[in-house]
Amino acid sequence: MLLNYKQTGTGPNLILMHGLFGSLENLNIIAKALSEHFTVVNVDLRNHGQSFHDNQMNYDVMANDVVELMHHLGIEKAHVVGHSMGGKVAMQFATLYKEKVTKLVVLDIAPVTYQPRHNEIINGLNKVSLHPHVVSRKQADEILSEHVEMAGVRQFLLKSLAKNPNGNFNWKFNLPVISANYQSIISNIKAYTGNSCDALFIKGNNSDYILAEHREAIVAIFPNATAKVIHGTGHWLHAEKPLPVNKSIIDFLQ
Repeated sequence: MLLNYKQTGTGPNLILMHGLFGSLENLNIIAKALSEHFTVVNVDLRNHGQSFHDNQMNYDVMANDVVELMHHLGIEKAHVVGHSMGGKVAMQFATLYKEKVTKLVVLDIAPVTYQPRHNEIINGLNKVSLHPHVVSRKQADEILSEHVEMAGVRQFLLKSLAKNPNGNFNWKFNLPVISANYQSIISNIKAYTGNSCDALFIKGNNSDYILAEHREAIVAIFPNATAKVIHGTGHWLHAEKPLPVNKSIIDFLQ
């Protein structure tokens, strides 16, 4: 089974990966800018977007999904860019397939285990799923708002709400499997070996996903890592400040 993907641009190959509950559409703003310099393969990770659903969901299998897609497309080596969960997939890929990574860019995530922080989101998403007659995004938003206060987060989640032929709405992502494997998703990658490729970790200044105390964990796996802070942004830095984020990525990769 191959990941769903969208390939654009010309130049050196680049694999682009979204975060939890997202899809390739969420990174279109990055893909568009990068495609002026690179051949961008923007993917839906397993159990997300239009990619296949599977009961297994951990960073090993998600990294293997990426290498299978590269084989299918005849790509031997590529820059790898990932946001949040996609950043962890990118890091796991870089430790498993060192020879296939040119440079690595990680957006606002570190190779550490995080405390659960999506429980209320999952509760809200499940409540929408279990509601017998959700017939509009407005109705789904009202249900979600009981669990997710921030309107921006709800709008992000609602992008993955799809209308069925019968008129009802369902999530594109595989919510039961994501819920069942949530502990694996927030856990650290398996650092089998490090990777001395050039790596850039980009942090949103207002986000707590990358902290000063994570530096040791980062350089232990990626000794040639550098950091960039985008001020005035949180975890969704690419959506809040796309121009400086895109420029940072392009400058680093070139």
